[in-house]
Amino acid sequence: MKKTTILLLIALVVGGFVLSSAAFTVDETQTAIVIQLGRPVGDEALGPGLHFKLPLVQNVVFFDARILDFDAKPEEITTTDKKYMNVDSYTKWKIVNPLTFYTKVRTIQGARARLDDIVRSQLRVALGRYTLIEVVSHKRQEIMAAVTKRSKELLEPYGIDVLDVRIKRTDLPAENARSIFGRMKAERERQAKQYRSEGREASARIKAAADKERTIILADADKQAEILRGEGDALATKTYADALGQSPDFYAFTRSLEAYRKGFDKNSKFIITPKSPFLKYMQ
Repeated sequence: MKKTTILLLIALVVGGFVLSSAAFTVDETQTAIVIQLGRPVGDEALGPGLHFKLPLVQNVVFFDARILDFDAKPEEITTTDKKYMNVDSYTKWKIVNPLTFYTKVRTIQGARARLDDIVRSQLRVALGRYTLIEVVSHKRQEIMAAVTKRSKELLEPYGIDVLDVRIKRTDLPAENARSIFGRMKAERERQAKQYRSEGREASARIKAAADKERTIILADADKQAEILRGEGDALATKTYADALGQSPDFYAFTRSLEAYRKGFDKNSKFIITPKSPFLKYMQ
C-alpha cells in the first residue's frame, strides 16, 4: 500500500512537471513560434492564449506584436547641390510574419541591423536627389514617403513591415554652417533690397497719382468757383439794373449812402469842391 502511494505521488509530480513544461501562454502583445531542433514547427505563428509543446524537445520563441521604434545614429549625407548635412532619423516597424522573421534575422538585434542598412541606404539615395533647401523645406514629406515605400518593399521578405520613416533633425556640419549662414544672409539682404526698391517705386506711383488727382480736384473747384462768382456777379448786376429801372433817384441815393459809409473813415482825406456831385446828398 505504501509503495502504491509513493508511486502515485511520483506519477503526479512527474505529470505535473511534464504538464507545466508542456503548457505556455502567449500574451496579448505577443506572438510565438515553437522551435524543435532549431527549426520552426508548423506553418503559422501562435496568437494570444494557452498553447502546448513537447517538453524537453521543443522550446518557444516570443516576438513583440506591437509597433516598434528604431532610432538610427545621425549620419552625414550629401545633397545634389554638394551640401553636407547630418541627418537623424527614426523608423516605425512591426513584425508581421514571425516565421519568416525568425528564419531570416532571428532576433530583434538582427532586425535592427537590417533596418539600419536598408533605411540608411534609402535615405542617402533619396536625399541625394534634392538640394539642401528642398530637403529642409517643402520636399520633406515627399522624400519621407518615397523612403518609407522603398524600405517597406525591401524589408517585406524578412517578415518586417515598415510603417513610417521620419527625419527627426537635420544639422549642417560645423565647418559648413558659417559659410551656409553667410550665403543665406546675403540672399536675404538681396531680397530685402529688392523689396525696398519695389516699395519705393510703388510709393512714387501712389504719390504721383495722388498729386494728379489733387490737381484735378483743385482745378475743378476753381472752375466751379469762377462759375459761381460769375453767376453771382450777373445776378447782382441784374438786381442793380432792376432797382435802377424802378426808381433811379432812390437807387442813386442808396448808392451814395453806401459810398459815404465806406469813404468817410476817421482817417479819410478828400480834396473836392463843395459843389462836387459826390456831396449832392450831403448838402
